[in-house]
Amino acid sequence: MGDNLFEGLPPPSHQQQAEEKQEKHEEEGQQGRDQLFSSLKTSSSNNSKEASLNPVLKSALKRPKPAEPNPEAAAIEKRLRFKMTTDASETQVIEAMQKIASHIKNPTKFAKASKLAIQLIQAGSVKAGTSEHFFAILEAAMSSTTSCTDPSVRGDYHSLFSAAQDAAECLNKKQKNQLTVWTFRAVMANDLLTDDSFVFSKTASKLKDAISSLPFATEDDDMDEAATLKGETEIGNDENDKKQAIVAPAEENNKDASDPFGLDALIPRSGKKDDRKVKKDVASKSKEDEEETKRFLKSQREALITCLEIAAQRYKTPWCQTVIDILVKHAFENVARFTSQQRAAIEKLWASVREQQIRRKQGKSVTGKLDVNAFEWLQQKYSTEKISIRHSVGASGDRRCQQWLG
Repeated sequence: MGDNLFEGLPPPSHQQQAEEKQEKHEEEGQQGRDQLFSSLKTSSSNNSKEASLNPVLKSALKRPKPAEPNPEAAAIEKRLRFKMTTDASETQVIEAMQKIASHIKNPTKFAKASKLAIQLIQAGSVKAGTSEHFFAILEAAMSSTTSCTDPSVRGDYHSLFSAAQDAAECLNKKQKNQLTVWTFRAVMANDLLTDDSFVFSKTASKLKDAISSLPFATEDDDMDEAATLKGETEIGNDENDKKQAIVAPAEENNKDASDPFGLDALIPRSGKKDDRKVKKDVASKSKEDEEETKRFLKSQREALITCLEIAAQRYKTPWCQTVIDILVKHAFENVARFTSQQRAAIEKLWASVREQQIRRKQGKSVTGKLDVNAFEWLQQKYSTEKISIRHSVGASGDRRCQQWLG
């Protein structure tokens, strides 16, 4: 009786059975929903773990922006395109050089014209076919009424003839020599007017080297000093033309008298006359080279004298004095490399420098000390100083050892 709890009770009605079935069905549905929710939860947790392991970039969700152009690449492309569009023929370059040469003589237009000439050099437009016209630009620049050391055009002259060194390979020997002389006047002379002590000292060293490379002057150089080679060649050409005008009719008359029937043309000639002609051409060429060498040396010496005078004018600047002393002294020691009038100018310049040295040493400045520069002060100090050959002797240099007992 204790085993059956429902013993003695009436059987369950149909409605009760239906309710039990409904409850059982709801329980099963609840279990199914719980299983579904648990499965969904596990799947979502797995997805979140994968998402945490592989995060999604925000940039991947955005639309790609259009590529921005690189400014450097655009500039390079623009330069290349500009260079392609500005390529000019040789005829156009020659016309441009002729225009520059016509305007560069004008001091007001010199700055712009010189910059255009520098652009032609940098673009590589100076070649064998255009070198004559380019040299005409330099010649016109140096024929200007304004001096190349004038403050208004000093920097433009310096830039133009410094850039012209890159195109010197396209010039012939005579033009290169002339460019060297112009470089002394337009570049080195302007460097002596600078406020940079390093540039001034470097230019003075170049001048010293140029003076040392000069050959010794001869008596012929002293005789030809006052006369220009151009005038001599013109006089010589006029005299030769007169001689040829006198000799040519006489030779024709002698030829007609010796060969009235013109039979000499039918006789085979020997090569002696041809050899004489070749020798004559070689002699005339060597004579021209000799004259060109003399002209170049004369112009080079004059340019160096000009640079020395410009340097001496800056002697009042304290930091220039030592460099000028050394430079003028070097020129005085090599005075034999100059002609007679130039030797007199260098001696006069050296005497002026020595006089100013003595005046500075004897004069008094505001502080009461001698007006000397650092180099002269050290030179004066160590000229009377006794320096010992041993380190452990007396400071006076008398070689007497002092022992201190402690």
